Amino acid sequence: MSDEHQTWAPRDPSAASTSPGDDEGAQGSASETGKKKGRTKRPKRTGWRRLFPTWRMVLGSVLVAGLLLVGGFFAGYQLVDIPAANAGADAQSNVYFYKDGTVLARDGEVNREKVKLSQVPSNVQHAVLAAEDRDFYSQPAVDVRAMFRAGWNTATGKGKQGGSTITQQYVKNYYLGQERTVVRKAKEFFIAIKLNREQSKDQIFEGYLNTSYFGRNAYGIQAAAQAYYGKNVEDLTTAEAAYLASLLNAPSAYDVVAHPDSKPAALSRWNYVLDGMVKEGWLDSGERSTTEFPVPGEAKPSTGLSGQRGYLVQAVEQYLTGNGIIDEKTLATGGHRITTTLDKKKQDAFVAAVKDNVMKKRSDDREPDKNVRVGGASIVPETGEVVAMYGGVDYTQQYVNNATRRDYQVGSTFKPFVFTAAVANDSTTQDGRRITPETYYDGTNKRTVQGPQGSTGYDPANEDDVDYGQITVRTATDKSVNAVYAQMAQDVGPEKVRDTAVALGIPKTTPDLTASPSIALGPATASVLDLTEAYATLANHGRHGPYTLVDKVTKDGTEIELPDRKTEQTVTREAADTTTALLRSVVEGGTGSAAQAAGRPAVGKTGTAEEDKAAWFAGYTPDLATVVAVMGQDPDSGTQTPLYGALGLDRVNGGGVPAETWAAYTEAALRSSPAQEFDLRTAPGSDEPQEPGDEGTDTIDGPDTPDDTDSSSTSPSAPADPTTPSAPTTPAPPGNGDGGTGTTGDATGGTDGGGGATGGDGDGTGTVTGTEGGTDGDNGDSDGDTGALGGGLIEGVRGAREQGE
Repeated sequence: MSDEHQTWAPRDPSAASTSPGDDEGAQGSASETGKKKGRTKRPKRTGWRRLFPTWRMVLGSVLVAGLLLVGGFFAGYQLVDIPAANAGADAQSNVYFYKDGTVLARDGEVNREKVKLSQVPSNVQHAVLAAEDRDFYSQPAVDVRAMFRAGWNTATGKGKQGGSTITQQYVKNYYLGQERTVVRKAKEFFIAIKLNREQSKDQIFEGYLNTSYFGRNAYGIQAAAQAYYGKNVEDLTTAEAAYLASLLNAPSAYDVVAHPDSKPAALSRWNYVLDGMVKEGWLDSGERSTTEFPVPGEAKPSTGLSGQRGYLVQAVEQYLTGNGIIDEKTLATGGHRITTTLDKKKQDAFVAAVKDNVMKKRSDDREPDKNVRVGGASIVPETGEVVAMYGGVDYTQQYVNNATRRDYQVGSTFKPFVFTAAVANDSTTQDGRRITPETYYDGTNKRTVQGPQGSTGYDPANEDDVDYGQITVRTATDKSVNAVYAQMAQDVGPEKVRDTAVALGIPKTTPDLTASPSIALGPATASVLDLTEAYATLANHGRHGPYTLVDKVTKDGTEIELPDRKTEQTVTREAADTTTALLRSVVEGGTGSAAQAAGRPAVGKTGTAEEDKAAWFAGYTPDLATVVAVMGQDPDSGTQTPLYGALGLDRVNGGGVPAETWAAYTEAALRSSPAQEFDLRTAPGSDEPQEPGDEGTDTIDGPDTPDDTDSSSTSPSAPADPTTPSAPTTPAPPGNGDGGTGTTGDATGGTDGGGGATGGDGDGTGTVTGTEGGTDGDNGDSDGDTGALGGGLIEGVRGAREQGE
């Protein structure tokens, strides 16, 4: 057959289908296609399928990643050798400086003592294993699953978590360092594997026990046994061993002597260790049930940290570690040069003020005087710098820092935050009156707080059970009237009060910072430093920045980065400044008048803890915020005690010794600075007089007699129905010369000198509150014709401030 008679099918089947009228060619094409059916070209991926890799791509990626990991592992294993011991094995001292460069303190030599594993009792070994790595003797040097789990938990916001075995921790402690970097973690991984091949588990565990940091400057289990219990490691009980093992998780934070407020967390960790010992079969459940928490002994600091130096160093260390600037264990290795924000002249002034106004007044002949403790802190409002602090009589005698402890109630120093919240939220009373310094409240002793749904059942007592009747917020602040502020907290909303306190600087984790009407009376146990930060925010017109104690940190010539000092407007300037204006009268003529001795414009608030276990004065000038607290604590048992009879006084209150100490310090600290006036931008209408409302007003019972001036003679009426305003009662007949009894709507006017609309021809002596109106009530309208605001009421209140306190 000749070539000219052969017909070839086109290579492209589609071409055949479009060829005109060649049947033979079409058949040939079909035949050829059938032969090549097994090699049909895959259709292209279209649509959403293009977004996902094929199984070949996935498999290839996994294989490549696996090869890289294997290669990286072998390369790392070959390249990373076991190094010599790190510098931390021979730790240095840290040096602390005042802001002017003067040396403040050196933190002393490291306490270190090695022991053989055979010297460590099995109960101590088991406690440490239960706390840190229960599978240490049965698992590899590295727990890869735990590492990934810890990394995942950290990445997903569950907090930084450790996934290291004891072997890894020993490598970090002895060969590397505490820095949190990928390079350090990689080295730790390979060194741990190599070390596990070269040393036995017992050798590694012994090294771990001798290099771990337990707080109190103690390295190793033997040094820790001495530092906390004054005994050798072989004499530790199971309970004591479990506590020391607990410290490995947070060495200083779980020291329940230095930080009494941390005991719940330390106790939880201690129970975790003991329960782990039971679970692993290392402790009998019967013995576990009878085990009691072993409170450690007092710390014995270096004499180089005597006086205030130890407290200051302790506070600076807490600031560095608490803000993540330096890891606690890294800081403990030493070699840091730390410049603080503390001002040496102001620090000396604080010590002198406490000495002159408190310590010199103590007597060995008075038993309560041995319980007197003092805490203080001072902050520059504009910068947040802590310039002075008073922690206690002597760090080597009393280890707990009274300026940073969080276990004493702040009392009425919390009340300004309630008012700030009221102004910031434009709050009103139950009957719709806007809350300002001139708003009237019922100050009747044990008056039940009323909520939107009726009685809350909470009826706080005023100090000394005094009845005040209808008084303004300003007067209630001057006299620290509990009944008024508890009702105000309810009117504002306890949650809003709590949020405002946190916005000002009170930590949200503060114990007993509970959103209820009682929050106004200060059951919260914020520290002196916390309270100073909050008052500094008020002084800074509502702009808040966390306090700072550190100005600069270097190690080996390299400066360590510090957090940015950022401030933000956390409450409105009007709210903060109106509070400042309100607090001015506390110093000018209220409970804090002793603060006038500072000799410059100042505001403040007094406070007393429940059962008079602490007395506070918190105040500020435009350029310095300071808080002073006098506390009662038994030096032997550590129990909080009332201050009755201390310093030769029947009782110690905030307007006495604390305010006097505050004034002496403030005068000395600012002596070289010109006095500044407050630049206030108060809320509109905050100074406008208001009439008493219908809400909760009491009717005065009893005969009208000229001599009836005792405030205790009032009789509170039953709480009004909260769902509807109470209706005015029938006006009383004119009085007979003592200002009349007043009616429900104008009882205050009646008591303040007959100024009410239905008052009589009284002479203004007043019958309900002799301290208010009665002292100056005759400035009011003599015949009561001019109404509640016509003279008697307003002049009566002014009279209270001028004469009645």
